[in-house]
This record gives sequence, structure tokens and C-alpha cells, in this order.
Amino acid sequence: MGKGDRRSRKGKIWAGSYGNSRKRKKSKAAYVPKVKKAAPKAAVAEEVEAEAKAKKAPAKKAAAPKKKAAPKKTEE
Repeated sequence: MGKGDRRSRKGKIWAGSYGNSRKRKKSKAAYVPKVKKAAPKAAVAEEVEAEAKAKKAPAKKAAAPKKKAAPKKTEE
């Protein structure tokens, strides 16, 4: 049972064929994203308005006044 035996794995490799003794790896299917159906224009406009209302920026807090740094003392 060696290179010349077409029933063994080594024989399949040598002959360059595939079969029960030497199976191929299954190839993975390419990724295909799902396509969403187009919604009617009126419904899309309502969704956009609803998202705009939901994404309003929160009110900003009043910033505290910054303290000024004391002038550096120099020795003269």
C-alpha cells in the first residue's frame, strides 16, 4: 500500500485525485448582505424626523469661570 495504490490516501495524493480516502475541504460561501426592501417615501420621511428628534443634543451646563494663575514672583 503505497504510491501506486489508488485506494489509499498516499496513492490519492500521488495520483492527484480525490475520493473517500482523501476528501476535499468544503469552501465557504461568500458573504452576501441581506438587501432591505425600500420603504415608501412618506414612511422614510417620518422615520428621519423621529430620529432627528431622538438625537437632540443635551443641554450644556454653564461652565464655571476659570481661575487666573497668580503671577510668578521673581527675586530682584
